[in-house]
Amino acid sequence: MELQADVVVVGLGGWGSNALWRLAKRGVSVIGIEARSTAHDQGSSHGLTRLFRVACREHPQLGPVGLRALELWDELGSDTRTVQLTTTKALMVGSYGSETIQGSLAAAEAAGIKTELLAHNELRSRFPQYGNLDPDDVGLLDPFGGINYPERAVEAATRQAVELGARVLTGTPVRSISDDGGGVTIETDADIIRAEHVVVSAGCWAPGLLPELSDVLQPRRMPMFWFRPAADTDSFALPQFPAFIRDLPSGSGIWGHGSGPGHAIKVGMWDDGTNFEDCDPDTIDRTVTRERDWQQLSGLVAHAFPGLDPEPIEAKMCMVTDSLDGQFLLGRLNPASRVIVASGDTGHGFKHAPAIGELAAQIALGETPFVDLDFLGPARFAANRLLAKPIGR
Repeated sequence: MELQADVVVVGLGGWGSNALWRLAKRGVSVIGIEARSTAHDQGSSHGLTRLFRVACREHPQLGPVGLRALELWDELGSDTRTVQLTTTKALMVGSYGSETIQGSLAAAEAAGIKTELLAHNELRSRFPQYGNLDPDDVGLLDPFGGINYPERAVEAATRQAVELGARVLTGTPVRSISDDGGGVTIETDADIIRAEHVVVSAGCWAPGLLPELSDVLQPRRMPMFWFRPAADTDSFALPQFPAFIRDLPSGSGIWGHGSGPGHAIKVGMWDDGTNFEDCDPDTIDRTVTRERDWQQLSGLVAHAFPGLDPEPIEAKMCMVTDSLDGQFLLGRLNPASRVIVASGDTGHGFKHAPAIGELAAQIALGETPFVDLDFLGPARFAANRLLAKPIGR
């Protein structure tokens, strides 16, 4: 059967489901295609919670993206009568001159938000859960930081898109995508779909669908872990133990947040390029073991938070898609292309999902994006494809 649409969205995880919603909100004809079920646990948009920050250390221009995401999380929650963001503040810890602090300050300035800088002694006093602080450590509080809920968000955005007129095809792997200059043809086992534009938000599967991305994006195996306090205490519950990013000695670092209704304390490592593995999303080993996956993390947890039991109580496999420079990949494959790629979450993309969806819709429909996208566009790799050190989560 041949179907027609103005825009097709391939992959309905965090970014794709929100692109579908933002396109449907504009009243365009849009079809979303998902190889599995809605809000499945085989990709990158699952695991109960994700950190939210506006003061994003990874790039100054992510500050305005985070601010727009904040507005759209509220809109999605209001439209669907669901809670999409719990604000707890977010605490960044490192030396004043570190990327964690200076990068967060730069993003906050670009977004026009005010943060709170905590001197070392104030950091120790207000957050006694933090053990073994370096003498140079300071804290920076993002007032809008908190946590999102990935499965809930994907379900809400998809459901809202359908209510606005979108069509969704689940259990439908895409076999090929071709751009002939006059439109795009998307082939599945059941249908051929013809569209003006396609947004490819297939995460770890994007390089397989678009060979042009095979040397730009790399899927990575990254398990998630949850912990509990060593003693009976609520000091590691939200909001007393808010979302955080913390620098540790030797260039390592951890991130996480406190416990709350339905979830334990979540802590993970930064990916330094060696502690997690490249993977094929179709053959990834989802078995999680101590020696392979959490022995190093347990040592970091014991050092950073002596009040936590360093052995995790739960683990779940996840994947991230790293780009060469640690920034997202969002834009047309080339200026004339009708194929728009939205991938390369690099382990910190879910918090931006509705804003990325908004940007993808703006690109597809020829609107002016709400932020300059040069730092995210695929064109940045055309001249220089040197591998950069991965950025921490």
